[in-house]
This record gives sequence, structure tokens and C-alpha cells, in this order.
Amino acid sequence: MRFDSSTLSLALPALASALSYNPTPTATIDAGVVVGTATALPNGLGPSVNQFLGIPFAQSPPERFSPPSRVSAFSKPLNATAFKPACVQQFRYPLASQQFAKAVFNNPGGQPPVESEDCLYLNVYAPSGSPGGNGRAVMFWIYGGSLQFGTAGISTYDGSAFAEYEDVIVVTTNYRTNVFGFPASPELPVGAQNLGFLDQRFALDWVQRNIHAFGGDPTKVTIFGESAGGFSVDALLTSYPKNSKPPFRAAILQSGQYSYRAAPPTSSVPAWNNLTASLGCPGTYGSNLTCVRAANATEVKRIVEVNSLIFNPVADNATLVANPAARRLSGNISHIPVLTGSNSQEGRVFAVGQTNLTAFLRTTFSAAPALIPAIAAAYPIGSPGITNGYDAISAVITDVTFQCPAALWANATASIGIPTWRYYFNASFANTQAYPQLGAYHASEIPLVFRTYPRPNTTTQEFALSSYMQGAWARFAKNPLGGPGWNPVGTGQAGTVLSGAYDSAVDGVYYGSSGNATLGDWDLAVLGDVGRVKGGGATIYPQRQLDYRCNLYNPIYQAVVGAAGIPPA
Repeated sequence: MRFDSSTLSLALPALASALSYNPTPTATIDAGVVVGTATALPNGLGPSVNQFLGIPFAQSPPERFSPPSRVSAFSKPLNATAFKPACVQQFRYPLASQQFAKAVFNNPGGQPPVESEDCLYLNVYAPSGSPGGNGRAVMFWIYGGSLQFGTAGISTYDGSAFAEYEDVIVVTTNYRTNVFGFPASPELPVGAQNLGFLDQRFALDWVQRNIHAFGGDPTKVTIFGESAGGFSVDALLTSYPKNSKPPFRAAILQSGQYSYRAAPPTSSVPAWNNLTASLGCPGTYGSNLTCVRAANATEVKRIVEVNSLIFNPVADNATLVANPAARRLSGNISHIPVLTGSNSQEGRVFAVGQTNLTAFLRTTFSAAPALIPAIAAAYPIGSPGITNGYDAISAVITDVTFQCPAALWANATASIGIPTWRYYFNASFANTQAYPQLGAYHASEIPLVFRTYPRPNTTTQEFALSSYMQGAWARFAKNPLGGPGWNPVGTGQAGTVLSGAYDSAVDGVYYGSSGNATLGDWDLAVLGDVGRVKGGGATIYPQRQLDYRCNLYNPIYQAVVGAAGIPPA
């Protein structure tokens, strides 16, 4: 075995941590002392990550349908060694759809989390060693779930690997969802209806006040989230004006944003009325809110699920602006570096059981029937990746709901001078497939970002790609203006062809070749497989080549957001 000085230099910090760690680390925050647990990752030399789980960031349980409030001081040290319950979740019927959604998204591979209204807690994962300087960068995670379900307390979102390998602090937070987080009651003031967003902001405020106690720097916060978490991040970005000082300095949006949609948001007042009627409430203004507040939470959950009631946020122009796309192009949003992206097969998890492309298109694009023939022609059976109707439907969902809005979002953001990076996740692994053949489906990148994928059957590529992705996310969080490791969107010299081959690499980043792509086009990082590359890094690819079908959908987006919200081509 060869053992040189470089090997020794890498081992010494971990060894020192193993020899000097505190098995019961403590931190003193504004509410009192919290006691965590020192943990070790597999193959580590010793405990090197301090976990503080289940810290209240607000008074919990909160009063139902009320904004969060400051937590009372602890009367004794708080035992922060276990996750707290998820907020009450909602999974829509029919039963088969509900079971499928739970299997894929509700702690896949593990036990479903306990649910409770006593849920306003967060988790902190911090390296055990001294941070040095002013403190470490902080990554603040917001989970997805269509704003109807989700929880921070599952193994997929364990931030220990981030803390261990990338020397950053990770905070994961709960927030209220569905009717408990976005009640849409006409009896509530508009400013008190987006309770889930208020929870997120309250947790961010907690980070500003307390993260220094864990070795973090409150001026180095990056917010990141997936799906509805990405929606939430976009809501935060667009609700802070250009010259404001938000409680974060960078943002990452994974498979989710709020600005570009294929359909306008719908009111949830009918869902609220359905709920009050099902509960037998009096039906009079001033009494329904009291009635639902007093109802049993389990019964409220049952009615919401059986009736497939959806509760969406309202545009209060405080936590959620009315036209984020137009506001983005006006430039009056947070001017901080951003990283955004989507997965190559997002739609497969939403198209299960659907095979009739014609029927799907007629239903989905009923408001724009003139576009249907062109859309159908763009996804012919027998073309690459499309062997049947299910594949075609999945590809349409991927494009219209995720990939094309991500492209619009990235280009619009870059056009107003905000440093913007974009990725495209294109890899799948057997040990992250909740069901067979889902591919690079919605949320499948998360275990690779957190390095929490199941260890059995791990491949060399999966390990390498996960390491690369987590490193890219952390590099961005530590130095947002430096980026994750590839070109920002829209950079380069127009008219200059960038030559290269699939097997050439620059600093571990692969460059594909195309005879008609200019240097300015080489600004999209494909993470996973592309062309002849099957690697663990990024393949740089022309945006326009990847997004060639997106022009089909621009009339749909423009109908929703207006011409003022569509970036120049």
C-alpha cells in the first residue's frame, strides 16, 4: 500500500475529529441550550457531524390557521436527538393513486412519518470541527410535495454527508401544507392565508438569529428546494425587491419554480366551502372558521383526501406576488446568483397508467386546441426514448411542466443581469427507483444531491455522480458568484464555434461537439449520461439543442403570464 504525505494530510483532520469529538454536542440559541448527537458516516474515522434534530423554530403546535409565533424560552436543555412529526399531510384519492404517491414520495423505502399539527421544527447538521473565520456557509432546504405534503424528517434529506464532505451546515425545516398551511378561508385576512410560506420565513429568521451557535455564518445562506420547494424558493426570490436585503445570498431551484406555468392558478375557496359543508359547519360568515378550527385534525385530513381537495397559496403580494414572470423581467426581484434545473424524465411518475396520447392532449390542452396537432407530431412513437403512448405522455409532461419553464426561467433571470446557472439531470439507478422503469423521474436527483441513496447495489457512476453533484451544490453555496463549475447561462462569444468531442474534458467537465452551436450556447450542464459519455460529472451541452420542442408551448405560457413575462428569444 502506498502511503504518502498527501494521504496523511487528508486523514489528519478526520483523525483529529475522531479523537476530540463530543458525543453530546450542545449549542446555545436564543431560546436556551440544545443538546444534539455526534455521528459518523460509513467508512469515516469517527464521529464528525453534529446533528441537532427537532428544534422548534416557532411555538408548536401553532394555533390552527394562525401565523407562526416566537417560541418560549426552554426551562431546561432541549433534547434535540430525534426528528419531530411531519405536519399533517394530504395525499389525494383514488386509493391507488394515493398509495403510489406515498410509495414514491413519502419516505420511500422507510416507514411513513408520524403526522401532527405539532410540527414547527427544524434540523441542523453541522461539522463538528471549528469553522474558522466568520463561520461556514449554510444551506437551507425546503422540501417539495405540491404544497400538500412533505416533511423535513426523512432519511433522504439527511444533511450529514453535506456537512461531512463539503464542510457546510445544512438546515432542513418543516412547514404547514394543504388546508393547514394554505386554508383559503374568506374569513382570514389575505396576509394570514399563506401560513406555510410564513413558516418558511420564520425558520429563515431563526437561522439569522441562531445559526452562529452551530458554526454558521448568517450572511452566507443559500436557500434550495425541489418541486414545491423550488416554487417556494421562487416565491421568496420574487417577493424581495431588487435593493432589499433578503435573509439569503443565493438560491437553487430543483424541478420547480413559480414564474412560468401552463395553467393559471385556481382559487381554493370552493375547496374550503366543500370542507366546511362536509364538516357540517353552520355555513355562515364568521362561524365556519371557528368550526373548522375546532374540528378533529384526523377528520379534516380524511375529508380533504377523500374529496381530493387542493389548497393553493394566494397572491398576497407579500409572500407571493401576483405576476412573478413580469416582475422578474422588470428586474425588481432579489439580485442574487441562482442555479436551476430539471430532470430528463420528470413526467414518468405523473403519467403512470396513461397510454392514450390523443385523449391526454385533448384534456391537457383543451384551452389551446389549435396547438394539439403540432404537439402530437413532436412526440412520434418510435422516436428516441418514445416507444409507446406512456413514453410520449411522459415526455409532454416533462417538457410543458418542467423543462421548458426551467429554460424560460433561466433565460429570463439571466436577461436581467442575474448570474444564472442551469443543469439537466439525466441519470437513473436501480437503487433509487421506487417503481421499475421510472428513469430520471421527478425528485430522483435528491438522493444524489444529499448522498442518501441506498448503499446496496451502488454503482461506480452513481457514487461519482453523487459526489460531483453534491460538490457542485456546495461550491455554489460557498462562492455563489463563482458558480457550480460550468458556464453561466448566456455567456460566451456569439458566432464562435466551440470545438470539442464527447471524450474531451476540461477540469472534469465534458464538452460535447456540435457544428452549429456557438460558444454562448454552451451553458447547460447535463448531469449523468449524454451521447457517448456515461460519467460521474457534467457534460456541457447547448441549451437550444436540448430545448428544441419548447417553442411549441410558448403561446400557452404567454396566455398565462402575458407578453410582459416572456423573455426575448
